[in-house]
Amino acid sequence: MMTYILRRILIAIPTLMLISVLSFVIIRLPSGDYLDQKIAQLEQQYGDSSSMTQAEGLRKRYGLDKPAWQQYTGWVSGFVRGDFGESFRYEQEVKDLIWERLGYTFLLSIGSLLFTYALAIPIGIYSATHKYQWSDNVLTLLAFFGMSLPGFLVALVVSVAIYKIFGAPLFGLYSPGYQGAPMSLGKLIDLMKHLMVPLVVVAINGTAGLMRVMRGNLLDTLGEPFIRTARAKGLKESVVIVKHAARIAVNPLISIIGMSLPEILSGTTIISIVLGLPTVGPLLFQALQDQDMYLAGTIILFMSLLLIVGNLVADLILAWIDPRIRYE
Repeated sequence: MMTYILRRILIAIPTLMLISVLSFVIIRLPSGDYLDQKIAQLEQQYGDSSSMTQAEGLRKRYGLDKPAWQQYTGWVSGFVRGDFGESFRYEQEVKDLIWERLGYTFLLSIGSLLFTYALAIPIGIYSATHKYQWSDNVLTLLAFFGMSLPGFLVALVVSVAIYKIFGAPLFGLYSPGYQGAPMSLGKLIDLMKHLMVPLVVVAINGTAGLMRVMRGNLLDTLGEPFIRTARAKGLKESVVIVKHAARIAVNPLISIIGMSLPEILSGTTIISIVLGLPTVGPLLFQALQDQDMYLAGTIILFMSLLLIVGNLVADLILAWIDPRIRYE
C-alpha cells in the first residue's frame, strides 16, 4: 500500500506542473486584462507623460514587463515560499484574498457535503428496499425534479420559500448588525440561520443524483450470490442490507467524494453568487473575467491539488471498506 501511495504522489507532481502551465497559458490567451483596462483609464484621466509613468510602474510591479516564461517561473517558484503573487483588481496578496474567504468556503462546502450524503445514502437504501412501491415512486419523481432544476433557480425559489415560512434571512452569511463584529454567541446563531438556505439548496441538487446512484447500485448488489447466501444462513434482513449489501453499493459514492473535493474550494460558485456568499467561488469567477492570472491560476492549481488528493483518499477508503479491492 505504501508503494502505491508513493507512486501516486510522484505522479501528482508532474501532473500539477502541467496543470499550472496550461492554466497560466489559457488565462493569458484572450487579448487584454484588468491591468490593461486600468492603464487605459489612467491614460484617459491624465493624457500626459505622468499616466505613462504610472502605467509603466504598474507593469513592473506585477512583472508584466518580463517575458511570459519569466512571469510563469516567478509565479510558480513563489509557491515554495507561500507567495502566490498579487491580484490586479484587488491590489492585495493572493494568499490574503483566498485566506479571508477560505473559512466560510470550507464551512459551507464541507457542511453541505456531509448534509447531502447523510440524506442521500439512507434515502437511497430505503428506495431500493421498497422497489416500485408508492414511496419509491414518489422519491424517484422528486429525485428527477431535483436533478433537472438548475442550482440558481433552486436557490431563488428556496430562499423565498424559507423566508416566507421561517423568516430566515436571504442573502450573505451575516445580518448587517453583525458585519465586522467579533465572534459571539449571537453572531454564531445568526450565521447558522444564514446557512440554512445554501445548505438546503445544495442538498436538493446533490441528494437527488446521489440517491439515484445509491438506489441503482444497491438493487444490483441485492441480486448478487453472496446476498442470497447471507439470507440462506438466516441473517436478519437489516444486517444483510446494511452490513453486506450497502457496504458494497456505497463504493461509487466514495469515488464521487474524491471528485467533489474541488467543490470545497470553488464553493458552489453559482449558488454563492446568487446568495451573495463570501466564498472562493465568486472570487475565481471574477478573476477569470478580469484575466487576473495570479489569482485565478492559484485557485485553479489548488482545486487541481484537491482533486488529486481526493482521488487518492477515495481509493484508500475503498480499499478499507471493500476487502475485494487491493492496490498491490
